[in-house]
Amino acid sequence: MRAIWKGAIAFGLVNVPVKVYAATGDHDVSLHQVHNKDGGRIRYQRVCEIDGEVVPYSDIDKAYDDGERTVVLTKDDLAALPSEGSREIEVVEFVPSDQVDAIMLDKSYYLEPDSMSPKAYVLLRKTLEQTDRTAIVRFSLRQKTRLAALRVRGDALMLQTLLWADEVREASFPSLDQPVKISKKELELSASLVDSFSGDFEPDQFADEYQQELRTLIEAKLEKGDALDTSETFGEREEETGGEVIDLMDALRASVERSRAARGGNDEAASKDAPKRKKKPAKAS
Repeated sequence: MRAIWKGAIAFGLVNVPVKVYAATGDHDVSLHQVHNKDGGRIRYQRVCEIDGEVVPYSDIDKAYDDGERTVVLTKDDLAALPSEGSREIEVVEFVPSDQVDAIMLDKSYYLEPDSMSPKAYVLLRKTLEQTDRTAIVRFSLRQKTRLAALRVRGDALMLQTLLWADEVREASFPSLDQPVKISKKELELSASLVDSFSGDFEPDQFADEYQQELRTLIEAKLEKGDALDTSETFGEREEETGGEVIDLMDALRASVERSRAARGGNDEAASKDAPKRKKKPAKAS
């Protein structure tokens, strides 16, 4: 990984130098646009609307228009902002970790100690672990002031930028204002259905099916070109019809029965295969 930023966490008189790394990456297949008639690459250019000339990125500034006047902001203007030049990750407060609403989480970054001794870094990490607290911090990155949650992930400190309060929309739906009566039996069946699907979340058990299929399609096109028959590659696509309106209780019962049957089949297959597998120790209740 390559560090994208360097700075220091500051709380009180304690200073923790760190390097910042992007914690996530995009696995999507990279595609570009082409003309469907001849396959020519479609490219976008930055053209000045006054002289019609293509403008290199280095000659482009930013501007603000209030409807009547326009003010141009040069790179030097923006660099002169005090927060832009700051290399400090300022701790504002330490809050209970469960108070950070997941809807506010944005991008994630790993922090690496950037000093000869990682003692201050480890001390902060252990303190957050023992107190079950998350540090709310402020810092500037790429011409933006950021609010972020500083927390522990494994042996590393992680910085997760937060959306500002006015960037989070409230859910206000008139349909939810209507009184709804849920019977005890419906709630029991629904809970039973949830129980039948219960398990521990293991992220590596899930895959991006669309990207897998897209790679399969690309490989098939590379091999067969325009002669490719997608039905041979993926099978015939079933026509989707409008959802049938059925009774909620019937749907819950059918769902529970189908889930139990599926689990039963899996359990039976697992028992046949049991001699080949090493049994896991039972968890203490």
